[in-house]
Amino acid sequence: MANILVIEDDQRIRELVCEHLARDGHSASSEANGLDGLRSLTADEPDALVLDLGLPDLDGIDLLRMVRSVAELPVLVLTAREDEETILAAFAEGADDYVVKPISGPQLSARMAALLRRGSADAVDTITVGDLEILLGPRQVKFGDTMLELTAKEFDMLAYLAARHGTVVSKEDLHAAVWKAPAGTEGRTVDVHLSNLRKKLGETATSEVRYLHTVIGAGVRLQAPEA
Repeated sequence: MANILVIEDDQRIRELVCEHLARDGHSASSEANGLDGLRSLTADEPDALVLDLGLPDLDGIDLLRMVRSVAELPVLVLTAREDEETILAAFAEGADDYVVKPISGPQLSARMAALLRRGSADAVDTITVGDLEILLGPRQVKFGDTMLELTAKEFDMLAYLAARHGTVVSKEDLHAAVWKAPAGTEGRTVDVHLSNLRKKLGETATSEVRYLHTVIGAGVRLQAPEA
């Protein structure tokens, strides 16, 4: 299980979050302000961070920027702020997930598990799905004997789906992960990039589907043909 740092100034919420994470088997530590949280982050190197934005000493967005300058770890923003400007700013500064309080225990468990899986998958150097070989370090994709020419977002989409191959990923989640933007802002962006990606794999959405499978009403699944 993971070592998780919680930065939250409200003692009751801080204790409840830590207690729930501990029940899930994680080791949870906490700090009540931004500066102490940043010190704990650099000293203890936790596996994930739960961050409140309404802190007594630092603005949470500024703290998130500081965190991203010293550490690469999954960050779940848990805050009372629900205005779109703050949400977009948080994703722009590197938040991996954004939840408006209150949050239920089961939802906290599910979101943290997803973030930890994502972090573990992203740490892999190479992901292979059928004839697709995705090299995360150099950001290259080999398809059989051919190196694919992908844009940055196409690569990020493919890598994200490949890390979860065989699993249906909603377009909202895909957009949030790749564009670091909240759900509901994706528009046609994901569809356009998926269409371009399919063409480079020699597929279309309606015929010759081998790797990128659309699941109507649910999302998209990357799966090797033999699966």
